[in-house]
Amino acid sequence: MSTARTVLVIGGGAAGNAVTILLRRAGVVVDLVEARDDWNATAGSGITLQGNALRVLRELGVWEQVKASGFGFGSVGITAPDGTVLHVQDDLRTGGDDLPATVGMQRPQLQQILIEAVRASDASVRLGTTAEILGQDDDGVSVRFSDGGEGRYDLVIAADGLGSDTRAAIGITAEPEPTGMAIWRVAAPRPAGVTRTDLAYGGPAYICGYCPTSPTTLYAYVVEANRDRASIPPQSYADEMRRLASAYGGFWPQITEHITDPAQVNYTWFDRLLIEGSWHRGRVVLIGDAAHCCPPTLAQGAAMSMEDAWVLAQTLTAADTWDDALLQAYYERRITRVRPVVEASVQIGQWQLDGVRDADVPGLMARTMTMLRELP
Repeated sequence: MSTARTVLVIGGGAAGNAVTILLRRAGVVVDLVEARDDWNATAGSGITLQGNALRVLRELGVWEQVKASGFGFGSVGITAPDGTVLHVQDDLRTGGDDLPATVGMQRPQLQQILIEAVRASDASVRLGTTAEILGQDDDGVSVRFSDGGEGRYDLVIAADGLGSDTRAAIGITAEPEPTGMAIWRVAAPRPAGVTRTDLAYGGPAYICGYCPTSPTTLYAYVVEANRDRASIPPQSYADEMRRLASAYGGFWPQITEHITDPAQVNYTWFDRLLIEGSWHRGRVVLIGDAAHCCPPTLAQGAAMSMEDAWVLAQTLTAADTWDDALLQAYYERRITRVRPVVEASVQIGQWQLDGVRDADVPGLMARTMTMLRELP
C-alpha cells in the first residue's frame, strides 16, 4: 500500500479552506495553518457570491448551508444619487441555471460554514501559527512552524493572502499595487424593500451600493478615491462613511442611521496583482489572493480564489506524479480565466477615475461574465 501524499496549506481563508476540503476528500493528508487565532471567523462585513462561486461551494458540499444563510437574488439596479431607479438588469447565472445568479452573505457566516467543513474533513488545523520554508528538493518541502515544530511535505500550498509571506520567500517579487480607489464597508439591518444589489453612480463617491446578506441584514459600501490611511483615525470611520453616504437617497437614509460604530466599519484600498509566468517555485504553489487580486467591481475575488482551489485539487488528485510540469499546467489553466477578470475589474474602476462617460461598462461586464459560465 502506497503512503498517502502530504500537503501543507498556509492560510485559512476561502481558498485555503476550499483546497483543504477537496484534498482531504481525495485522501490526501492535509495540515492547515492559519496565522490568526480566531481563524478569521469574525472578519469582514459582507460578500457577494456570483454563480460561479456558488458552483464551487456546491462542489465543497456546503451549498445548502450557504443557501440557508444568505440571500439569493437575480438582478442589479442602477440608481441616481437621489435613489431614483434608472435601470434594472437581470444578472447572468454564471454557475448554471440551477443556481441563483447571486447570493449575498455575511462574510463571517461563510467563513464559519467553511471552517465547519474543514473540521469535518479531519484535516489537522493549527491556529495562531505561521510557517517558514526551510528548503525543498525534488521530493518535498521542509517547513518550520512558529510554535517550534517542523514538518516535511510533498507540497506546500500558499493561500496566505494579498500580503503573502510565502510568495516573497520563494522568490516571487511581484507585489500588489493600489488602483487609486478605496472602499468603506459596513453591515447593517436590511430595509424590507431591499431585495437586490443597487448601485448609485455620481454624487460625492464613485459608487454607493448595498447587497442583501440575509432576510434581516445587508452590507453597504461607498467607493471613493483612496486617501492616506494615516489621515483617517479608526475612531472616525463611522463618521466618515456616514458623511459620504448621507448624500444618497432611496434606502440610504435607513441604512445610514445604523452607521454609528467605527469598529464595525472597514476601510481598504483597491489593489491589483497578477503574477505572470507561473504560480509556483518547485513544490510550493500559490492560490487565491497570493497569486492574483482585483478590485471588487465585478465581485469576483472570492470566486476566483475558490476556483483556484477547485482546479488545483483536480489537477493534483488526477496525477500520479507531482512535478513542475503539473503545477505549470495548473497555472496555464487558470491564467487564461483570471487575467481577463483582473483586467476588466481594474478597467471599470479606471474609467471612473478618468471620468470616461461613454465607457462600455455593461458590455465589458457582459463579456466577462459570459466567459465565467464555462467551467474553470
